[in-house]
Amino acid sequence: MNQPHEWAGSDEQLLALQERFNAYVSFLLDGEMAEVHPELADKPARIELRCAHIPDTRALELLALIHDQLAFQEVKLEVVVRNDEIRMSNDEGMTKPE
Repeated sequence: MNQPHEWAGSDEQLLALQERFNAYVSFLLDGEMAEVHPELADKPARIELRCAHIPDTRALELLALIHDQLAFQEVKLEVVVRNDEIRMSNDEGMTKPE
């Protein structure tokens, strides 16, 4: 999933992000992913959010909530900031690849 724009912290932007996650999760959990890509059916699921900018405070709070909900479904969430390739996940904290 890509987020090419700066984070504005607006309700509209956060709602759109939440709706996109809902669509991705539905695709994974409702079996559509396994139908389209049967070779991935037994693999661990991960959603990667690629951002052009570091998420703002409100977006980070929403992403933390989404992470926790996805963890119940055994789906990993990873946030990657492309401008200097910072990776963030709740499992590892924020890291820069070497």
